[in-house]
Amino acid sequence: MITREHILKWLDAYTQAVNAHADELNRLDAALGDGDFGASIQRGLAAVQSKVPSIAEQDIGAILKMVGMTLVSVMGGTSGPLLGTLFIQMGGKTQGVTELSLCDWTEALRAGVDGVMARGKAQIGDKTMLDAFVPAVEALRAAVAQSAPVEIALQRAADAAKFGRDETARLVARKGRASYVGERGVGSIDPGAANAYLFIQAMADVVGDKVGN
Repeated sequence: MITREHILKWLDAYTQAVNAHADELNRLDAALGDGDFGASIQRGLAAVQSKVPSIAEQDIGAILKMVGMTLVSVMGGTSGPLLGTLFIQMGGKTQGVTELSLCDWTEALRAGVDGVMARGKAQIGDKTMLDAFVPAVEALRAAVAQSAPVEIALQRAADAAKFGRDETARLVARKGRASYVGERGVGSIDPGAANAYLFIQAMADVVGDKVGN
């Protein structure tokens, strides 16, 4: 099971991962956009962490919705509303509970990804965060069907997200500011997909006891 404590540890691990890779995310964004993507997520997650103590005893849905609303209000550009939507939709799927099965987590992430697709009018292949998130969801759904242990399932999802992230280097962006770069963006990994991998890998690390011990 994925508990509320796992969720809180995951938010911390995800924040640490973004802080560690912020310069890299900025460099990736500079090739395709404004060059401030890493700094923007850092700012959003710092605001989230300041609010966690006041909401840590609430249910998972309330925690995730808080994250989403905070990112929407703090982050600039299109990234804040999209990442915020991801968390808000996940929160809607996990309302009132303090632990999740692998299937519950999978469906929550799927709802979040569907929300990003709807809000951003994007799909896999457009060189966005979806190119990492969608394969992660597909890997999770396959793992659920196979009754795989949660730790293994989450790492499979992270591996799928990493592969999807790397594949964005071959793509021409079709959405957002990156689309203005056109063919010149081929060879550069999408920063949104890079962040999505950090998001997915952080949960695999927390549930697999690779952090926080």
